[in-house]
Parts: sequence; C-alpha cells; structure tokens
Amino acid sequence: MGASVDGWYADAAITVGVGEISSAAKNLLTVTRECLYRGIAEAKVRASIGDIASAVQRHAERSRYGVVRSLVGHGIGRRPHEEPQIPNYGRRGQGLVLKPGMTFCIEPMINARTHEVDHVPGDLWTIVSADGSLSAHFEHTVAITEDGPEILTDLTPMEK
Repeated sequence: MGASVDGWYADAAITVGVGEISSAAKNLLTVTRECLYRGIAEAKVRASIGDIASAVQRHAERSRYGVVRSLVGHGIGRRPHEEPQIPNYGRRGQGLVLKPGMTFCIEPMINARTHEVDHVPGDLWTIVSADGSLSAHFEHTVAITEDGPEILTDLTPMEK
C-alpha cells in the first residue's frame, strides 16, 4: 500500500495468510516479519545500509530461506521510489552511512527456498518465487532520527 499526503509518500506491505495455513507458511511469515524489524533496528545514525541488509540476510538464511536480491527497499520522500536502494543482503559497514532526516523503505522479500523470482507474464506487479515455493514480503517506511529509527507506517494506535 502506498500513500501520498501533501506531496510526501509512504509505502508499506504485509503478507497475510488466508484461512488455515501450514506451519511452514506460518514460520515463513514469522521469520520475514522478524527480518523487517531486525533491519529497522539497525537503521540508526552513523550505521550503514549494509548493516540493515546484513541483519535481514543473516536472520533469513539462518532459517534456510532465500533472500530475494532482484527487488530491494528504497528511499522515499517526494517520489515513491528514490535513491538509495536498500537491499536485503549485504555486509555490515558497507554502503551509504545513515544520517538524521533520511527516509526509506525497508522491505524484506523472503522465499521458502530459492532467492530467485519471476514476473507473471502480462502483469507488471505480480512476482512469484522462481521455483514456486512460498514467499513473504513485509515493508515499513522508516525515518532516521537522532533517537533511533521511527516507523512512519506503524498502524498501532498512538499513545495519548
């Protein structure tokens, strides 16, 4: 889901099981959501994009899941997709250093087996794992602040 308010964009995604789902599907959803929050936890001033990417990759691969490499997170602001790219794989300490005021989308896409994906013919938006295995995707728009990452698309009610 994407939204624009007064010329500023935000982006979020969730994967939802419909009906009774297998324990394998439940585990994939859990691990992918955990990947998102592990990546967000690394989104701090003076950290690097590689710190986020590495946290996502390590957690997914510990569960023997494939980390999609051809689709990545992204900067966001006055346009829905801006630089920099935020991959879900990489090495700690590499890439752009994070500064206060930056906003971007962290969006792990994790497959049950392969890291490869295919587009459904004739459909620019539908993407499936190349081997037909289960896949999950979660995304939040995050702002970098001096006090740590702020999730701009958090749907939990705000404390009053």
